[in-house]
Amino acid sequence: MDVRSGVALWVLCGLLLQQGRGERPPGSHLDDSAIAAEFCRIDKPLCHDEDEQLSFEAVRNIHKQMDDDANGNVDVEESDEFLREDLNYHDPTVKHSTFHGEDKLISVEDLWKAWKTSEVYNWTVDEVVQWLITYVELPQYEETFRKLQLSGHAMPRLAVNNATMMGTVLKMTDRSHRQKLQLKALDTVLFGPPLLTRHNHLKDFMLVVSIVIGVGGCWFAYIQNRYSKEHMKKMMKDLEGLHRAEQSLHDLQERLQKAQEEHRSVEVEKVHLEKKLQDEISIAKQEAHRLRELREGTENELSRQKYAEQELEQRPPGGMHCQDHPPPDHDPSQGSSPRDHSLPCEVF
Repeated sequence: MDVRSGVALWVLCGLLLQQGRGERPPGSHLDDSAIAAEFCRIDKPLCHDEDEQLSFEAVRNIHKQMDDDANGNVDVEESDEFLREDLNYHDPTVKHSTFHGEDKLISVEDLWKAWKTSEVYNWTVDEVVQWLITYVELPQYEETFRKLQLSGHAMPRLAVNNATMMGTVLKMTDRSHRQKLQLKALDTVLFGPPLLTRHNHLKDFMLVVSIVIGVGGCWFAYIQNRYSKEHMKKMMKDLEGLHRAEQSLHDLQERLQKAQEEHRSVEVEKVHLEKKLQDEISIAKQEAHRLRELREGTENELSRQKYAEQELEQRPPGGMHCQDHPPPDHDPSQGSSPRDHSLPCEVF
């Protein structure tokens, strides 16, 4: 089974070489021998390699397409016109610096040597397939490219308008796909690999670094979040304790204010009671004085009544009438007894 696959692959490669050589872009004025002689003059070590001859012919056709005045050199104006009209670049300044460098005139030999030093020239089949998928965006032709084992050496043949290559070999029936593949391949041959494939390793490295940074950032965020939660819990406990302390202080202040109000009420009530007691004492004193005076008056009245009774008892019988005439110097308030005075008696 492996031998049959190998034989089929060799037959397919031979068919590809024959078809590639059998159809060239229209307007070619040199035959195969002239192109081979020119190629051997420019690159003698590879002049007997048929694949390289096909690639050289494609590079020569690209140069001819750019050389409008057919003087054998592509100048700045011709390349600018080619970039604007054929490749649809609105600002080809950067492409000029890449294509011309310090050489303002580009010959076929210069273009071939620039192609051989390009990174794309050494691409493997996998790299070409990756370019087809990511840059050209035609993944449906991946299997065809792998079967034909198209490496970077075959890139110039994809950049020229070759109906046999595009239709018979690659089996591209869609005209828009052919044009898209040709333009992308032409841009890659002239200006090197696109950024999507040129910096794959750097992109992978940056991706790994980004992942590491992302994981580190997530871990750091997790630690910070955990620390923040613990700190928040502790702070909430402190706030609760502070709130309880404030509440206790507020309660103490209310109790103190209440005690002060009660103390003031007691003081006011005390003053009122003292004043009331003083008034009652004063009234009691007045009442005591009045009662004392009343008692003294009563005692005096009793003394007079007793004195009168004694006079009546001492009145002689038989009509003797004794007049009650106290001596001139007698003071009734002294309470003198009637026995101390002799009462004159009148006989009726």
